[in-house]
Amino acid sequence: MFFNSQAYLVFFVIVFTIYWLLPWSRARVYLLLAASFTFYAFWSRELALLVASTTVLDYLFARGMDSTPSKWRRRVLLGSSLSMNLGLLCYFKYANFFLDALRDSLKSAGGSSNIPYLEVIIPFGISFYTFEAISYTIDVYSRKIKAERNLPNFMLFILFFPHLVAGPIVRARDFLPQAARPKKFSWLRFQAGIELFLIGLFKKMVIADNMATLSDPVFASDMSPTMMHRPMIWLAVLAFAVRIYCDFSGYCDMALGSAHMLGYKLTINFRAPYFSKNISEFWRRWHISLSNWLRDYLFIPLGGSRGSRWNTARNLMITMALGGLWHGANWSFLIWGLLHGLMLVGHRFFRDYAVARPRLDALLQTKLGTLFRMGLTFFAVSLCWIFFQPSLSRALLILREMINPLSLLDLRYEQTWILVRVGLLLLAQWFLMKGLWKRIQPWLPAPVVGANYAILLVACILMAPETNKTFIYFQF
Repeated sequence: MFFNSQAYLVFFVIVFTIYWLLPWSRARVYLLLAASFTFYAFWSRELALLVASTTVLDYLFARGMDSTPSKWRRRVLLGSSLSMNLGLLCYFKYANFFLDALRDSLKSAGGSSNIPYLEVIIPFGISFYTFEAISYTIDVYSRKIKAERNLPNFMLFILFFPHLVAGPIVRARDFLPQAARPKKFSWLRFQAGIELFLIGLFKKMVIADNMATLSDPVFASDMSPTMMHRPMIWLAVLAFAVRIYCDFSGYCDMALGSAHMLGYKLTINFRAPYFSKNISEFWRRWHISLSNWLRDYLFIPLGGSRGSRWNTARNLMITMALGGLWHGANWSFLIWGLLHGLMLVGHRFFRDYAVARPRLDALLQTKLGTLFRMGLTFFAVSLCWIFFQPSLSRALLILREMINPLSLLDLRYEQTWILVRVGLLLLAQWFLMKGLWKRIQPWLPAPVVGANYAILLVACILMAPETNKTFIYFQF
């Protein structure tokens, strides 16, 4: 039940109507819990039961840690929770990756292998709700939060359908107080939810799916990139960068909008990341909930920025390598993470170098220097997206074709149209980032605002391509 489908629209309208008609706050929690289980069961009832079962076990582990003063018992309970969550994640997502590596190792050593390939169906969103469960049990173990005593509230924290499949990654300290708080319907909050949902729908259907028609022939077709019009490969990389941003941020906008209409607030996951002036800033604006999770539960425990610069570089490389593998059990995702790690390390060294040279630092802070840094960051991030796909061999082939001599003057009309769309996207992002819409909207009459929403919805229907594309991050 994708957010941009008619099935989800019908499902949400039914849930929304019953939710606000119910006079009891606890009944609303039970309704959302049942709706969330149904939402996931539309795809697989067996895996929905698995997610619900592990959620109950995490609830019990946390209650046990909270109730015992014994440190070793708390460690055993934490280890049990982590083993269960990471064990399921590794089995469903990484078992065949490690088996493939073992087969390759045996073949390179001259042996033969009959290790079977596991027929495993990866649960939608397993990486997202696993990270939520892990952060909760670690926070309870370290006494940062108290264990939740209300089982339905805790299950709703994990299973809440707007963020269940592709995030954002929610923290217990942010969500659980909302589950316990009585809700009152607010027209302003409903309007904010509608606005977010429509913006996300437009990003997904009009921009991301149209960008997919330009990037898929290079990234996802059976045709070899060597047979393609070479400028098309460069523009396909640009299209993929735009697509992955609009696809994922569009999903998150729809998730936040759905949650707002039900009286819940989820964390913002994107803040115009392609306007970042360096790679460190990019990761403070891109997939913010994952960046913060990796920082708090991996980078800082490894030592963070404490110690020498080389220790910090090591910690960054480990964090980003594991962040790459979190996205997918393929060598290409590992390389993608390592490339970002190298850029983060390089930026730290260059920042120290520039600060020690006031003239260079002042030049970089000028408007022209800032534009150069933004363009360089976007270019580097876009090149790294080449490896954000399951096939390493195809990624290397695309990269090889891109660095061959080419003539960008040989652009075709349908390819140059992408530049117009990218320009409009950047203009819209700048408009929202500066808060211009928030300042203009209160002065607009309600019929004008409603007409804008209607135009946006009609544009989503008319301008979307004939074939809908699956959300990219559903695979994670």
